[in-house]
Amino acid sequence: MEFIKSSLSEAQETLQKTLSDEQFLKSLESAINQLVSTFKNDGRVISCGNGGSLCDSMHFAEELTGRYRKDRKPLGATSIMDPSHISCVANDFGYEYIFSRFVEGWGKNGDTLLAISTSGNSENVIKAVESAQQKGMKVIGLLGKSGGKLKKMVDIPLVVPSQITDRIQEIHIKCIHIMIEGVERDLFPENYA
Repeated sequence: MEFIKSSLSEAQETLQKTLSDEQFLKSLESAINQLVSTFKNDGRVISCGNGGSLCDSMHFAEELTGRYRKDRKPLGATSIMDPSHISCVANDFGYEYIFSRFVEGWGKNGDTLLAISTSGNSENVIKAVESAQQKGMKVIGLLGKSGGKLKKMVDIPLVVPSQITDRIQEIHIKCIHIMIEGVERDLFPENYA
């Protein structure tokens, strides 16, 4: 029972630190504005991450193409998660290129990349960011710990104030939901009337 209480208290503490971080909140607002701008200009959003972050990447994309709270038209978003693409590129070029090759093939100027890495140092996410920048895409980084190498590379870094991966991921999913709600509030205000 004690570890359960401790775990929930730790989660609460991380959420409170995030809520008290004015720069984080401003960056989250900037991320929402970037996504809204992308969709208003017929751009698409590509998301990527490894492990649990890949699951978050998929969750983000499906909420945009599917449904969040109420029915509305789908928005152009995709997660880099096709197993045939990942295994092909990993086999032929190396695992570090699984996301960048997709961005090179599908990304275009005016699109946005959501790059998720709890450490900020995932080599394949770093390469995806580099490819996105070469395409003229904007990049939002959902990061943690110190923000790693990605903190200075992305346009909008969202660095969760924690050193613990699962706590970082818990805030990442909150950010994902807030970003989606922010997009909907701007593009589909009738859903929030």
